[in-house]
Amino acid sequence: MTSRVFDLPDRLAAKAEPELIADDERRFAAIAAAVRTQLAELEGRLDEARLRTGENNQEVLERDLEVHELSSRIRLLRRFGLDVCLGRMVAEGEAEPIYIGRVSLADADGTRLLVDWRAPAAEPFFAATHADPMGLVSRRRYRWSRGRVTDYWDEVFTAEGLEHSAALDDQSAFIASLGASRSSQMRDVLATIQSDQDAIIRASSRGPLIVDGGPGTGKTVVALHRTAYLLYADPRLGHRRGGVLVVGPHEPYLSYVSDVLPSLGEEGVQTCTLRDLVAEGAQAGVESDAEVARLKASGRLLDAIENAVRRYEQPPSDELTVQTPWGTAWIGPAEWAEAFDAVEPGTTHNEARGQVWESVLEILIDQHDADQAPPQLLRRALAQNATLTRTFAAAWPLLDPAGVVADLWTVPAYLRACAPWLDDAEVRALTRQDGRAWTTSDLPYLDAARQRIGDPEIARVARRRAAALAAEQEVRQRVIDDLLAADDDRDGEVQALSQRPFAERLIDEDALPRSRPTTSRAPTPTSWSTRRRS
Repeated sequence: MTSRVFDLPDRLAAKAEPELIADDERRFAAIAAAVRTQLAELEGRLDEARLRTGENNQEVLERDLEVHELSSRIRLLRRFGLDVCLGRMVAEGEAEPIYIGRVSLADADGTRLLVDWRAPAAEPFFAATHADPMGLVSRRRYRWSRGRVTDYWDEVFTAEGLEHSAALDDQSAFIASLGASRSSQMRDVLATIQSDQDAIIRASSRGPLIVDGGPGTGKTVVALHRTAYLLYADPRLGHRRGGVLVVGPHEPYLSYVSDVLPSLGEEGVQTCTLRDLVAEGAQAGVESDAEVARLKASGRLLDAIENAVRRYEQPPSDELTVQTPWGTAWIGPAEWAEAFDAVEPGTTHNEARGQVWESVLEILIDQHDADQAPPQLLRRALAQNATLTRTFAAAWPLLDPAGVVADLWTVPAYLRACAPWLDDAEVRALTRQDGRAWTTSDLPYLDAARQRIGDPEIARVARRRAAALAAEQEVRQRVIDDLLAADDDRDGEVQALSQRPFAERLIDEDALPRSRPTTSRAPTPTSWSTRRRS
């Protein structure tokens, strides 16, 4: 098998001398055997994992994650085979070369055959220069074609390196790669990463990193390799934590780069275009009216979104009297304003609604004697008061982000009120019959509205959760009160249950309605592996 690994053309016959490639042939033979062994082992483990049922949700989740990880590793090894090896380097004082791979690989005895290119030990392979050899004597890069080495290039850093078997020529792997034919897929350039590019790839992940440059300067190459490096090296993106979303300008671009990250050992990255980030983006058409496109592109209308939302956050100006079984409470304009000011900065409209409602309830509850009116029962009575809930719903309603934007484009008076700087001709141009006939010019406004308003479903779930929690607390308190009334608590155990920390632990959190973790309804981005298979 390895006798056919080197497929050098006749013009490179000098590079095929046994003393130059014998070490590589032995290492490739070991790599081939290790890949076969590991594939057989992984496939066996995958079959076993798929047969496990799991006794609970946690075990099922762990099984599914194991199946995903095993499948990813199998795909990677099947994808490359021997060309999982990128090159080798010889360090000062070391007799054996260190071989660098797309992933780490060891044989059955634990001998390291390949060092993952992202590991600290592999950094000199990419970063060493003649000015700073980083302890290297020499470095070799391979050019693979269909699983066979069609060329390789040696670089010597010290006089000692000349004593080792080295094939020196006047063409580096990087310069050679520039002459390679172009295709619709981004070329595999991992083996030709240069020291300045590697410095960016391995830079600290503390804070944002901006790579600027003109077309063709390697920005995308560096960004993709840095992504793979961070997924490997940054503990915040480690095992089963975090993820990466690559946003591209258009689908052809994503198709162009889609093969790169899987070749670097990462298949869990998601991709999408900018319009995919907005739920309505897939159906949005092109804005045909040039004047409308100009007005929406100016960005000034984004202020109209804020003005529109603020119109739904106005405290009532009248005093409201609320009757409860324990007496009468009231809330006036000053109290309404106090409750509306209780919103934490940066909270979306729909999420803030719950904060305002809690403030309203606290204002009304504080007007009752706690000894006469049990707080939980009083809270329930207030929540069921039709006049109070109707008044509050009118003052701070749940909003649909898309509905707010659609209203701007279909109700001229509403648009005029929210964007008073527009003249009559501009209002007429922006008005259309179907407010939800979305165009690409609408997407920034939909995104801004969703950011400001949030998801109405989250507020509904939060309200159901609060109601369920209140009911659960009421039941628990009633049980504790009955136990205390039995007067059989010599050790004070039941008394301890009435204390707040113990009472809270009695609540079954898993039984309560759960809020979704995101306010976006955008479609799920396409994964690298899915895109590649399609």
